[in-house]
Amino acid sequence: MAEAAEHRQGVGGSPRYDLIILGASGFTGKYVVRESLKFLALNTPSSPFKSIALAGRNPTRLADALRWAAHPDPLPHVALLAADVGDPASLRRMCAQTRLVLNCVGPFRLYGEPVVAACVDSGCDYLDICGEPEFMERMEAKYHQRALEKGSLVISACGFDSVPAELGLMFNSRQWTEPAVVNQVEAYLSLESERRIVGNFGTYQSAVLGVANVEKLQELRRSRPRRARPVIPGPAPSKGSIVEHQNKIGLWAVKLPSADSVVVRKTLSILTENPHGLPGANEDAGHIEKRKAFWSTIKPAHFGVKMGLKSLLGIFRLIIIGMFIGVLGRTAFGRWLLLKFPSVFSLGWFREKGPTEDEVECASFKMWFIGHGYSSRDAASQSNAKPDMEIITRVTGPEIGYLTTPIILLQCALILLSDRENLPKGGSYPPGIVFGPTDLQERLEKNGISFDVISKGAAHA
Repeated sequence: MAEAAEHRQGVGGSPRYDLIILGASGFTGKYVVRESLKFLALNTPSSPFKSIALAGRNPTRLADALRWAAHPDPLPHVALLAADVGDPASLRRMCAQTRLVLNCVGPFRLYGEPVVAACVDSGCDYLDICGEPEFMERMEAKYHQRALEKGSLVISACGFDSVPAELGLMFNSRQWTEPAVVNQVEAYLSLESERRIVGNFGTYQSAVLGVANVEKLQELRRSRPRRARPVIPGPAPSKGSIVEHQNKIGLWAVKLPSADSVVVRKTLSILTENPHGLPGANEDAGHIEKRKAFWSTIKPAHFGVKMGLKSLLGIFRLIIIGMFIGVLGRTAFGRWLLLKFPSVFSLGWFREKGPTEDEVECASFKMWFIGHGYSSRDAASQSNAKPDMEIITRVTGPEIGYLTTPIILLQCALILLSDRENLPKGGSYPPGIVFGPTDLQERLEKNGISFDVISKGAAHA
């Protein structure tokens, strides 16, 4: 059964809980709880975590979420903690009891910073499922140095945003063996379902608030030092058309303004500054060599993400929704309209209640990575050289928000708990630079997310 918990430490002053899920009663949070119970139930000596807690404002809702997540099994012994993002003291008490916080409370630009601050101050680690560039960059600017000093790892985007993009790019990159070099990788996201599925209101709300805060993001970027840019063989690719048809994968596509491109570029920039990756807090010689060997296989590339649909009509529908959000999201009244009537302005793609369980179970995704490059560095150095090689890879998995995201978040957590000495001591980072050289891809493959090579060959105009 669930148990109430007070502020207390475990044996010997160690944290009482291996991890705490904050926002466990939310729509995404309860799926994260369900995923976590799979590993808690193993209860083996080698299990990375043996005790977890759920945290939130309402104990009754937490208990309901735990009951839902455990069904049809009996309720496990999981603590329920009172924690409110509007009450810093409650967050400090929560963080003092754990090694790791999984934050599922969004939109993160509204509710995320107090949680990051509490984790950093207490020295515990932090993972979230954020896909909001302004929040991630602001947290890095404000807390990176203190996180380094306190030994707290702060890693955002540990869900569908943006691990499939990061690992997918790395997987494609590793297929480019010498003397071939990659120049550009474009990702095409296709969401599929046996029935119509709608998105969760929180995702829609984050997009609306992202438009409202775009000037703040630009101002933040202007105030920050420029990061190193990776050296990529060959000329920069052209921007291309707004809408395109990719015959090879049978999709119409339009550029997707998502966090993925931002996060991937950040990882590549950090890798440029640290060609062997980030050293672990206390890694042994064998792990150092493994880390260096992994990063030696990753080649930087121009990267972008596009939304792929099977019909041109669907693309126009997506553009219309983007125009609604882009125009109305810039004013307070426009945002009120967008958030008051999400189903109307998303043309039925989002609603406050989110998808049903049946809709979630019927959905899946495919993310295609089409890489273009050159057969050699000499070929890339020729003036006006055009890519002469193409490698297509693909990442596939279940529904993105409530199945794939919890799978990724829990596997990141398991790595962090079981292999902490080999990960950076602290700091604010994107997931790719931290988890890239670990066994995260293999773990995801064992949990229903596939990485496949589709084709390798000569590029065609």
